[in-house]
Amino acid sequence: MIVRAMAALLAGAFLMGAAPISDPYVYMEEAEGAKALDFARAENARSLPQLQNDPRYAGLYADALKIATAKDRIPAVAIAGDGSLRDFWQDADHVRGIWRTISLASYRTATPAWTTILDVDALAKSEGKNWVFKGAQCLKPAERYCLVSLSNGGKDAVEVREFDTQTGAFVDGGFRLPEAKSNVSWIDKDTLAIATEWTPGDLTESSYPYILKTLKRGQPLSAAREVFRGVKADVSVTPVVLREPDGTVAALMVQRGLDFFNSETHLITPQGARKVDLPKKSTIQAYVEGQLVVTLEQDWPQKGFKEGDLIAFSLAAVKANPADLKGVLVLRPSASQSIEQVNNTRHRLTVVLYDNVKGKLITFRHGAGGWAQAAVDLPKDSSITAGSTSDTDDTMIVGVTSFLTPSSQWLADGATGKAQRLKTTPARFDASKHVVEQLWATSKDGTRIPYWVVRPKALKLDGTAPTLLTAYGGFQLSQTPAYAANAGKLWLEKGGVYVLANIRGGGEFGPRWHNAGLKLNRMRVYEDFFAVSQDLIARKITSPKKLGIEGGSNGGLLMGVALTRHPELYNAIVIQVPLFDMIGYTHIGAGASWVGEYGDPAIPAERAVLESYSPYQLLAAGKPYPRVFLETSTKDDRVHPAHARKAAARLKDLGYDFLYYENVDGGHAASANLNERAMRTALEYTYLAQRLMS
Repeated sequence: MIVRAMAALLAGAFLMGAAPISDPYVYMEEAEGAKALDFARAENARSLPQLQNDPRYAGLYADALKIATAKDRIPAVAIAGDGSLRDFWQDADHVRGIWRTISLASYRTATPAWTTILDVDALAKSEGKNWVFKGAQCLKPAERYCLVSLSNGGKDAVEVREFDTQTGAFVDGGFRLPEAKSNVSWIDKDTLAIATEWTPGDLTESSYPYILKTLKRGQPLSAAREVFRGVKADVSVTPVVLREPDGTVAALMVQRGLDFFNSETHLITPQGARKVDLPKKSTIQAYVEGQLVVTLEQDWPQKGFKEGDLIAFSLAAVKANPADLKGVLVLRPSASQSIEQVNNTRHRLTVVLYDNVKGKLITFRHGAGGWAQAAVDLPKDSSITAGSTSDTDDTMIVGVTSFLTPSSQWLADGATGKAQRLKTTPARFDASKHVVEQLWATSKDGTRIPYWVVRPKALKLDGTAPTLLTAYGGFQLSQTPAYAANAGKLWLEKGGVYVLANIRGGGEFGPRWHNAGLKLNRMRVYEDFFAVSQDLIARKITSPKKLGIEGGSNGGLLMGVALTRHPELYNAIVIQVPLFDMIGYTHIGAGASWVGEYGDPAIPAERAVLESYSPYQLLAAGKPYPRVFLETSTKDDRVHPAHARKAAARLKDLGYDFLYYENVDGGHAASANLNERAMRTALEYTYLAQRLMS
């Protein structure tokens, strides 16, 4: 998929500015302000011993670290232009990681021979920086020259450097962009399309770039040529380069993000930018054999298309008349289905399709008679991920996973539909005594909400099972079953029950599931979550004393709403890198970019809804709040640490007991390396054990 990855990057982002003047904790919004950091250090010093001195912590940390650093994990390999495989790998010897390569033949063997391209641990040591590898964009088809993104401490803002994979070194005098939230793409070996902060202040109100320029090799940034300009009220501007398999540029397009979900598409021509006739809620997904493939997140009645459709356009026709597109329907999902992932191989369009949150992989070949569909033979009743596709043939690297079955990796051929297993993760916990069920709860408005329960086969329905429930419910991001390595070892093996809820706001049933929980309808998301919580209790799987919940980012907001709206339902709440102040959120971090999801507190009707659930404003004395665990990161430049800090400060002033952990590094992941990730996991499960298993 070409553009939806940007949504995953932005999910969690907020705007710098002044908080409401009545807020006594406005100082928390200075990310590295002395007073705010003093508060964080003091709370860390108070909270961490209460968890790390628990006799269970050491064992939980050892188990979490063993899982995080295991060398027998499945590498997340991608197919390079020459047919080799590349991945980014972290283990106990490489906690920051190495970028490496291998031939497919060697990868298939019991003793694969990897070659390191870039050692991030060594780079960080030599340069005295806490570098976090944020990916590499390589020039196709050869993929010798790559733009490597490096984050200092895990922030979304990155430094971009050109790297030569043949010499294993950064290119002397090559392309280099200073730290920023840049959107950049190769055009050819000597030209980049870049949206960045060209001069101080060249950012939207959401703190993202809105001016796109092209830069030639050897030019200073000041010499770049402007090709498109949005406005400060936009979210961002992103280049989209459509490329033929031989590397030739088929078209340079621009996505102008009006808000998080509405955008304009423009075609860059020698005569300037021309607006493309696409709905504002649509996503460019792939380009294959001359066809531009798009998903719709809204109805397009003028053209006869519906929300959720996958449609295709001849790129030649788009370029000839971008103001009047004529598309062809490729796939229309049913009410129980959603298109989760779209990509392409050399000749085929690949689609991961979910039906009642169970995945399958199908392919389409374009021809004179339209689009011919075929299936790829993979394990059923699993979650499917098309991890990488080839530009030179129709092969794909596919991931298959479920809660209790160790994840596997497959080499699939889109032309034949055949798939061969490449790797399988060893079991990380004993799943023989457990079973998975898909159950349904009924929300307040009558909508049926599915959720997954992973439980002991011999579970007694007496309400005594320690149960951990998690959900997300936002940004059309689906929550699908995945091998529960940490939850299995640190929770299920110790007698716990694990639950994943597919509440509205996500994408489990396509755009309609997401759109049902936007802005004025936001309470539906939370009502879905409460319905699942109450259903678990009604079925006597658990009880309020034994029910714990956790969620991060938008899911952290969900946890805050649960705390303030229905504290009587829960005895443990893990609130990870959360949004919390929904009245001031557009003035914190990059928050203005989220107005399309939550609404604008400056609009009275939308503010009224925000006020009805904003956890920060609803915190009050005398409530039956459980002892919560708040987590954040100083270097989180998506969801600003001020949200968690202000929540903690208000809880403290109201006299509540709580736990708090702020990692100085880590960005939105709240961990910059494997050791920090294992520590955070162990802290969370120690807290859950204290609250639900003591």
